Amino acid sequence: MAQVPQTFFDALAVRTWCGLALETLGRAREEIDAINVYPVADGDTGTNLYLTVESAVAAVEAVFAGHAAGSDATGGPGATRSGATGSEGPTLADAARAMAHGALIGARGNSGTILAQLLRGMAQVLAEGEIAHADGRGLGLALRRAADSARQAVAHPVEGTVLTVASAAADAAGGAEGDCGTVARAAYEGACSALAETPGRLPVLERAGVVDAGGRGLVAVLGALVETFTGEKAKGPRRDPHARVHPAAGLLPGDGVPGECTDGAAAPSGEEGPAFEVIYLLDAEDAAVERLRERLDALGDSLVVVGGDGLWNVHVHVDDAGAAVEAGIEAGRPHRIRITHFGAGDVHTTGAERPPRERAERAVVAVVPGEGLAGLYAEAGATTVLARPGEPPASGELVQAVRRAHAREVVLLPNDADLRHTAAAAAEQVRAEGIRVALIPTRSAVQGIAALAVHAPDRRFDEDVVSMTSAAGATRYAEVTVAERQSWTMAGICQAGDVLGLIDGDVALIGSDVAVTAETVLDRMLSAGGEMVTLVLGDDVPDTVAERLENRVREGYLAVDTVLYRGGRQGALLLIGVE
Repeated sequence: MAQVPQTFFDALAVRTWCGLALETLGRAREEIDAINVYPVADGDTGTNLYLTVESAVAAVEAVFAGHAAGSDATGGPGATRSGATGSEGPTLADAARAMAHGALIGARGNSGTILAQLLRGMAQVLAEGEIAHADGRGLGLALRRAADSARQAVAHPVEGTVLTVASAAADAAGGAEGDCGTVARAAYEGACSALAETPGRLPVLERAGVVDAGGRGLVAVLGALVETFTGEKAKGPRRDPHARVHPAAGLLPGDGVPGECTDGAAAPSGEEGPAFEVIYLLDAEDAAVERLRERLDALGDSLVVVGGDGLWNVHVHVDDAGAAVEAGIEAGRPHRIRITHFGAGDVHTTGAERPPRERAERAVVAVVPGEGLAGLYAEAGATTVLARPGEPPASGELVQAVRRAHAREVVLLPNDADLRHTAAAAAEQVRAEGIRVALIPTRSAVQGIAALAVHAPDRRFDEDVVSMTSAAGATRYAEVTVAERQSWTMAGICQAGDVLGLIDGDVALIGSDVAVTAETVLDRMLSAGGEMVTLVLGDDVPDTVAERLENRVREGYLAVDTVLYRGGRQGALLLIGVE
């Protein structure tokens, strides 16, 4: 369907641009991956950019959905929607901030973190003064801020990379006069010209016969911006910089020139780079982050730190991964920590460089809401994807987890009703790769625990899936949480700070005391019978609550067993399952 061009840069334009950028990167992903040659031939720049934009799209869509249907009391699934909160929809500031935040929490690799900072720089301009919309001049200023802030986020910027392409786009946009379509087209053409020149700026690209992969991805994103404002597919200058100069097949890691990196950050000066890539989100103050930059810069290279307002995305290549994480702990609270060993072939190495690992016959991939449950699921043999409050995983993360499981048959447990469509999209993608996937529509982590308890990989796949589905379906689930705002619910009107008891996804009780509310919820669930109670406590729940619930079951319900787990920072105060 043809897109309706946007006259000004408003909230709808942000939404349209993000959606078109995701489509464009989806089409170009494999091409971009193929030309990613340095510092190692990891072939993942296109994928990283796609996952970053996918996270931005999800955040923007959530803002529009919230304005269309209202926000629930807990900020998550379960409470009844409060009704429309304004037919006018989100503001430009709302959409721009959501885009930047989504990209920040979903950023992958150097390319993704730099793109996240580019979008953050644009959002800073677009959200200034809470304006209704930006014109061509405002778009030019946003692109300028984007390029400058991205360059500042990289510890040692290198020319001939995405940073050069971003600066060229901003320069061209700043010299253009007219509406947003005119400025966007100027930025795109400036980026195309700069991209075509990248092989001449970086010998490693010239030797490989390719343009910069990160810059190629930015050109795709800017092309989507042109389509947003003109309704037409962007057409570059006469020389097509999108295509590779010639194939880069056969180029191995280490063939590049030391000291340069196609993602914009300086690489090591020796023959071999650091052993690990470390990425994490960090809750920290600005002053602490400045000290962190200095420490990480001394530990390794390819350092990119993006974000602000208390939330940062940190990316660095180091030999001592533990020291990089410890530095984050000293600065604040690191989370969503991802450590990749380059030499082990986790990612960042091509198939030609390592013998193929034999696939397992069957695996389970599960989304879990806290570190404690992630450990529990991992001990049971599952590959886990951590979902923190307000940070649901995108389909690309689930696809990567399925690939990481490296099995012919995979059982996928989303453990959240709101993730069912995301999980279905991931399953559809990996099925196209020849992996047999069964999606069990678990709506809570306690249902996933029940399914995993009966998992038997020695059974026929269909029989195993039926057994796991039956166990999950026979498990009623509940949670106790705290309302974040006033809202209408199935149990009446709640106020911010009220304790909510949700049963099977609906608010069944509004209380003021965690222990009393949890006990009442448990009684209601056991009134229909049960043989096993599973309790998963969050970090903010004292052990006395668990003891009270265990005593309640022991004294009031004969022949019912109780099992207790610590879930960590899982969002809800308490999860309850009754089988």
